[in-house]
Amino acid sequence: MSEIEITDVAALLTVLTRGATADDGEGLDLLAHSLQCAANLARVAPDDPELQVAGLVHDLGTILSPGHPESHARTGGNAVRALLGHRVADLVAHHDQAKRYLVTVEPAYAERLSPQSVATLAVQGGVLADHERGVFEAHPDADACVTLRRADDEAKVPGLVVRPLEEWRGAVEACAGTAGRVTPR
Repeated sequence: MSEIEITDVAALLTVLTRGATADDGEGLDLLAHSLQCAANLARVAPDDPELQVAGLVHDLGTILSPGHPESHARTGGNAVRALLGHRVADLVAHHDQAKRYLVTVEPAYAERLSPQSVATLAVQGGVLADHERGVFEAHPDADACVTLRRADDEAKVPGLVVRPLEEWRGAVEACAGTAGRVTPR
């Protein structure tokens, strides 16, 4: 599979919109899930717009390349790196590792996971080995990755009304501007 790189805001929003017709077995479409995740992060991390945008795009890899839970985080991170910058891309790329970390350090966390998330945990590597845990904990944004993961796991409420995608355009454009790329509306 070749890597996809998204280089403008309009294209990113178009791909996210495609998530309205994509389902990964969680009982709601990927766009609704992504919007809920971003809304959760806006609530718990109001001063971190990059983290919020990372929540909005965290499952982009699943939209771009369905059926690959073992690589969706990396695929999504790589797809947005040029547009949204290294921090957003790294948060996206590590949100699956954060799930593995949480079930490693908080074994009861696995009970909070949806059945689909438990299934993908297995193909993503399961509980972290000691050296993997050390690598994750040394990541400069490990805490933000964990915050993203918790928001992700809570963003699975069918029918929950949150801000629509278009209302995230400004935050996405700001991240793109920080990364050196802004595109016209």
